[in-house]
Amino acid sequence: MPDSNRAYLLGTLLKGVSRSFYLTLRVLPAGMRDPVGLAYLLARAADTIADTSLVDPERRLALLLDLRAQVNGARDDGTLSRTLATEVAREQTQSDEKVLLESIGPALDVLEGFGEADRAAVRDIVTTLTQGMEFDLRTFPDEQSGRILALPEPEALDRYTYLVAGCVGEFWTRMTYAHVPGTLKGEPPTVIDRGIRFGKALQMTNVLRDTGKDLRIGRCYLPADMLAHHELRAEDLLLPDASLRARPVRDALLRTTLALYRDALAYTLAIPGTAIRLRLACIWPIIIGLETLVLLADNDAWLDPARVSKIRRNDVYRILAYSFAVVMSDSLVTRWVNRLIDAVEARVGV
Repeated sequence: MPDSNRAYLLGTLLKGVSRSFYLTLRVLPAGMRDPVGLAYLLARAADTIADTSLVDPERRLALLLDLRAQVNGARDDGTLSRTLATEVAREQTQSDEKVLLESIGPALDVLEGFGEADRAAVRDIVTTLTQGMEFDLRTFPDEQSGRILALPEPEALDRYTYLVAGCVGEFWTRMTYAHVPGTLKGEPPTVIDRGIRFGKALQMTNVLRDTGKDLRIGRCYLPADMLAHHELRAEDLLLPDASLRARPVRDALLRTTLALYRDALAYTLAIPGTAIRLRLACIWPIIIGLETLVLLADNDAWLDPARVSKIRRNDVYRILAYSFAVVMSDSLVTRWVNRLIDAVEARVGV
C-alpha cells in the first residue's frame, strides 16, 4: 500500500486510538514499532467489535471470527470491510474508532507487506487476543439482560488474563528476540514466562480497577468460589455495602497481582540499562499499574464505577520525567518498584 497510507495508520490513527499506550509504542526500537503497532490496531478493532453492545452478541461474535480469519489470510471480497463500516462503525461515539473500523482493509494490506516472521507473529497474537474476546462473548450474558455471571475459580481468571494480556507479554518478548537480538539476559523460557506474567499483572490491574463497570454489563471476573468463601455472590457486588464486604477478595487478588509485578520487575532488569527504549517501555506500565493499585487499595468505594481508581494525567507526566533519571540504574528502578509494592502490601497485609 502507499507509504502515506501506512504512515497514517501506524502514526496518526494509532495515536488516536491507543492513547497512553502510544507513548510506549513510540519509544520502542524502530524494528519493533510497526509490527507491534499494527497488532495493536487489529486487536483494538477486534475489541471494538466485541464491545459494541448495540450490536447483537451473536452478530458481534460472527464478525469477530470473520476478522480473525481475514487476519490469518482468508480471502476478502470486501464484505467484512463494508459490514464493519455500516453495522459497527456507525455505532461508535469516538471518531478514531469509527475510522479504525473503516480502515480494516488497508490495515490487512499492511500486514501482508510484512516479512514472513513478523506477519506470523502478528497473526498469532491477534488470534489469541480474539480468543479472549470470544471467551467474553460466549461466557457472559448479553449486556442488556440484567444478569451477572462470575468466573468459577481463580484458574479461569488466570487463563483469561493470559488470553487478553499474558500473550502480549509473550509476543513482546519474541519480537524483542527477533528485532533486538542479544538484548534480553537469561534463559529464553524463563524470560518468556516472566513476559507472560508481566502481561497478566497489567490485566489484573485492569480487572480490579474496572470491576464496578464490568458488573453493570453482566461480567464478574472475581472468581465465584472466592466470593462464596465470604458468603457473596456476583449479584451482591451491586449492593451499597459491597465494597466493604468484598474487600477481602480484592485484597487477596491484589496480593496475587503484586507477585506478578515482581516478575515484571525481573523481566525489566533482564534488559541492559543501556537499552533505554526497551527499559522505558517496561518501566512506564509497571509504575502506572502499581500506582493504580495503591489508589485501589485506598479506595473504600472501589466497586462504585463513579469512583474508579485512576491516576491523573499529571501523575503520568511525573512518572515519565522521573523514569528518564533512573532508567539505567537497576538499583533505582528496583527501589522505585519495591516502594510501590510495599505501599500496597501495607494497605492489604501480606
